[in-house]
Order: sequence, then C-alpha cells, then structure tokens
Amino acid sequence: MTHTVREKQKLLARVRRIRGQVEAIERALESEAGCEKVMHLLAGLRGATSGLMAEVVEDHVRTHLVDADRHPGALNVEAADQLLDVIRTYVK
Repeated sequence: MTHTVREKQKLLARVRRIRGQVEAIERALESEAGCEKVMHLLAGLRGATSGLMAEVVEDHVRTHLVDADRHPGALNVEAADQLLDVIRTYVK
C-alpha cells in the first residue's frame, strides 16, 4: 500500500482546507478586497500547497527510497534526511 493511500484521509483534509483558501481568495476578489488582503490570502495558499507537497515528497522518500525493512542498506538515511531538509526549505 502506498503512503498516499495509507494517509488518504489526512491528505484529503489538507486538500479541503486548501480548497477553502482558494474560495476565500475568490470571495475577496469578487468583493473587490484590497491588494494587501488578497496577497495575504495568496501567501497562505502558497504555504498550504507547499506544505502538502513537502509532506507527500517526504513520505515518498521515506517509503520508497529508504524503507529499511524492504531495502536494508539501500540508501543512507542521514543523506535522505539532509535532502528532505533542503526540500522543506525550498518549498517554504
């Protein structure tokens, strides 16, 4: 079973929150809200989508690349942790 199936409910909850953020942006634009409000909403959306991407990438790396039970010694876990730190920084 893949990590997206195993974590399906948690991931869907995040997607639903993201949908709510998109709808808030739409409402702000329809009501002609000021630029500052729209930019804050967009920044929140960017953070939410980046967080979702980071979570899926991290789970992918840990499940498919460094699963010690399935592939003992396949990759250096410390190197994978370093890569994930870079990815988390990049997607922020």
